[in-house]
Order: sequence, then C-alpha cells, then structure tokens
Amino acid sequence: MSKRDPWLIHFFQRHRSDDPARSVPAMDFLDGVPLKVRAEMNAVLDAVAEAPPPAFSGGGKWEVMHDEMAGFCEVRVRGADRQNHRMFCVLERDAEDLGGSSIIVITGMSKPLRQAANPREYKRALSYRAEFAKRRTVLQ
Repeated sequence: MSKRDPWLIHFFQRHRSDDPARSVPAMDFLDGVPLKVRAEMNAVLDAVAEAPPPAFSGGGKWEVMHDEMAGFCEVRVRGADRQNHRMFCVLERDAEDLGGSSIIVITGMSKPLRQAANPREYKRALSYRAEFAKRRTVLQ
C-alpha cells in the first residue's frame, strides 16, 4: 500500500486591494500566542498535511466545523495560559493554482476556557474565507 502525497500548507495573505499592508491574519495570530501553543499548532498542521486531511484522525486537535462555520476545519490547542486557541483552515483538493491539494490557514482566535467564542471572530473568519475564495492569495 503506497502512502498518499502530503498536502501543502499555505497561509492566506490579504490582497493589496483589501488590505494595503497585505497582512497574513493567521501569522499575526500565531505571533500573539505562547511559543508552546504555536509549536503545537504547527505540529498539528504538519501531521494533518502528512496524513493527509481526509485520512487524519484528529484526536480533538483537528476538527471539522459545522453550522455557520461549515467548510472550515480547525486546529484546537489548549494553552497553559487557560485559553483555548483555534486556527481556522479550509481544504482545497487538487488546487492547481496552489501547487496541489492544500490546507489554507485563514486566521485564528483565542478564548477563555469553557466560554463561547465571540461571534465577531467567526464573522471575521468567514469574511477572510470569502476574500480568499475571491482572490486566492497566499503567502509566497
């Protein structure tokens, strides 16, 4: 039995016409979390990409989202800072413009343990996903 090729990992980068600074929301998020959380999130992304995603058993660290967030998968890490950290991703199978099947890391958020996420965070993620779908820009 041959192993499937790993998926690529890309970070969504805002388009110049939407954000002149061309920010990378997920990188900005990762810059703000504790180093251990950042390392664990990157390790989860790498493991998912190697599996690849359709075969990856998340163990609570990689989950398919539902309801208004359908179409996203999330990396989930609980930090020692008593925060739940989430990174929102979309999957693009056989995406020629991205070099092949890819995980696109859109943005992230943190929230206190056992509290609901702020709806504004979901709205922001949905807005960035729509921007990605329209522009298809990723960090090069």
